[in-house]
Amino acid sequence: MELRTIGYFVAVADAGSVSAATRVTHVTQPSLSRQLRQLEKELGLELFTRRDGRLVLTPAGRQFLPAARDLLSRAEATRSAAAQIRAGGLPSVTLAAPPVTLNDLLAPFFATLGPDDPMPRVQPLDATDEYGALERGADVVIGTRPPPITLARTRVATLPVIAYLRADHELAVRRRVTLAELLRHRLLVPTVDSHARRALDTAVEAAGLPVPDLVEFTSSHVAQAVAAAGRGVAVVSDDPRYGLVQVTVDIPAGALSIALHAAWQPHHHGAEQLADLADRFRRFVRDRYGQDA
Repeated sequence: MELRTIGYFVAVADAGSVSAATRVTHVTQPSLSRQLRQLEKELGLELFTRRDGRLVLTPAGRQFLPAARDLLSRAEATRSAAAQIRAGGLPSVTLAAPPVTLNDLLAPFFATLGPDDPMPRVQPLDATDEYGALERGADVVIGTRPPPITLARTRVATLPVIAYLRADHELAVRRRVTLAELLRHRLLVPTVDSHARRALDTAVEAAGLPVPDLVEFTSSHVAQAVAAAGRGVAVVSDDPRYGLVQVTVDIPAGALSIALHAAWQPHHHGAEQLADLADRFRRFVRDRYGQDA
């Protein structure tokens, strides 16, 4: 059973006769009649009966007609999707990113998308294999490690890992503290699979400082909430919450921070559109957090 033959059946049903349908299908009357008989044979159904010189749908034909229309509609949608893909169009785009990036950066960015932009979708990011997400269905990865040189990529931002503390904390009067000063206090931190935590651990190890007093939280929001209760200093990369004071953490290389990179497959059919989307995201982050982001 071919789509073309299904189309002939619908054309004849709409036109009411084979001769009238020939003007729509541009197929000769004998050929059209032959293909209708072949369709009836394949389906095991009598689709038409002749009445007063016209073809009339049988009960079986009337019942089959909606299914035939639906099949043709789906086929046309499939062709349109293929044409859009060939043209580099993206009806939807799947992004993989760390939870904090999804909540604090990507979600606000999605709110700025227009009706002509692709429908955004997200998927979790494996911190141990960030760019492997491109092989698991993601179109773009927002990661913190430098992407492999085989990928198309752009640096999105450098975002600080901040010490958050209550206004009555002894460090609250400071705008900046050294890592050594910070480590004298109880730190409320994300788990080791967090990018902010990895940045902190790397800085502590590089400085050769003793392992600090750490309390881990699976949610950096909760870490800030506990800091607001006066139980320590939250060291996270989230936006501020609970009226906490922000203090920059200085390390020898500058401020404690994480880098964000956008990466995608260079041979992706929508590579040009993905590059534009990544650039817009970069500019959005810069406008949101300032030129230093």
